[in-house]
Amino acid sequence: MKKNRLAILTLAAIPLVLTGCSASAGSDSAEGVTLSYGLWDANQLPAYEQCAADFHAANPTITVDVEQLGWDDYWNKINTGFVSGENYDVFTGHLANFPEFMLNEQILPLDDYIKADGVDLSVYQAGLADLWKGSDDKQYGLPKDFDTVALFYNKQFTDAAGLTAEQLGALDWNPEDGGSYEAAIAHLTVDTNGVRGDEAGFDKTSVATYGLWMENSGGADGQTQWAYLTHTNGWDETNGAWGDEYNFDSPAFQDTIDWWYSLVEKGYMPTFEAQTGIGWADQLAAGKAAMVGNGSWMTGAVFGSASDTFTPAIAPTPVGPSGERASMLNGLADNIWAGTKHPDESWDWVKYLGSSACQDVVADAAVVFPAITTATDKAVAAFAAKDIDVSPFIMQVDDKTTFLYSITDHRSDVLALVTPAMESIMSGKTKASSMTAVNEQVNALFK
Repeated sequence: MKKNRLAILTLAAIPLVLTGCSASAGSDSAEGVTLSYGLWDANQLPAYEQCAADFHAANPTITVDVEQLGWDDYWNKINTGFVSGENYDVFTGHLANFPEFMLNEQILPLDDYIKADGVDLSVYQAGLADLWKGSDDKQYGLPKDFDTVALFYNKQFTDAAGLTAEQLGALDWNPEDGGSYEAAIAHLTVDTNGVRGDEAGFDKTSVATYGLWMENSGGADGQTQWAYLTHTNGWDETNGAWGDEYNFDSPAFQDTIDWWYSLVEKGYMPTFEAQTGIGWADQLAAGKAAMVGNGSWMTGAVFGSASDTFTPAIAPTPVGPSGERASMLNGLADNIWAGTKHPDESWDWVKYLGSSACQDVVADAAVVFPAITTATDKAVAAFAAKDIDVSPFIMQVDDKTTFLYSITDHRSDVLALVTPAMESIMSGKTKASSMTAVNEQVNALFK
């Protein structure tokens, strides 16, 4: 799941301040211990409230108070808590700030607990547990859910364009002419006179429906914007997990970004300025966009917006020059605050969150894909019961075409350099070749 990573990483860079009285938001009482637990996703709140109730029933001396805050308020509270010495005992973590939380010793390693309780990390989808292994080779989280990327689209628009689900599921892409992916985007683009993007007389200055929507510049990782293309073109963001070298100077990356911006120049995708501050899901539902790449966590919101003019559907990402599809595999985990007064009880809660007992509850809610493989299957069935086919997301896992979120030191500094540079490119002010100089600045951080 992805939000404004630069904002949270800027705050995450604040080191842990040791105070004379470090206290968690949880409390002790004659009846036992009360833990505080934070999360940002309101759609998942009912499921985790149920998990907390079930956990308390099995552990009567431990009560969990669940608090949900919006994304910005959530991270502000956590980062402020690191400084003030009062924070959630346990909170939902995100890979965007994991490196700096870990390096600043703001979250606890779980290895001793995992070994003592015999927790089996193999029950999770392949690769998810490794995402939460620090540069010190210690484990800092148990996987709770995961996401991949696919193409959301308005079936009414694709039907009108004569594009079938089978055709959308067989799109191919290359950075030279965009392949059948660009052809579909062009055909789905319609100007205010009803002329399609691939027809004579198309007016790119007056577009009613864009074939593809841009959701910001993608920053350094382009999870939902362009990473599913760059990785089919032979590009890796870094030289490995906890790497010390970025690859924004690669022709494979720059050629992809130049192609992506060409959609703006052709009128098939909105300008950077036009999309700034506008929610892509709203634009899709309103008919301003025919298609948009985004994450599986948005499935409920997209399908919840169905209307007389919007019939949501999902297609897989296109096959690229590699001959395969690609999608970033991102996963969340729950972290224990290093300052908690109740580390053992917090571990009991984290272990429960990472178990099938809780993840099956999450699966039944049909909001996200739980990390345990059997719970993933239950979630797919729960979505199907709502007439939502999520196979375009799951096929990336089944076909082993996923790649992992890049984790390195200096992540906030990297984003501070790369994000404005990418915004400049997508605003038409510079070319993708400008990323070569930016890459030199980025790699200098590791010298």
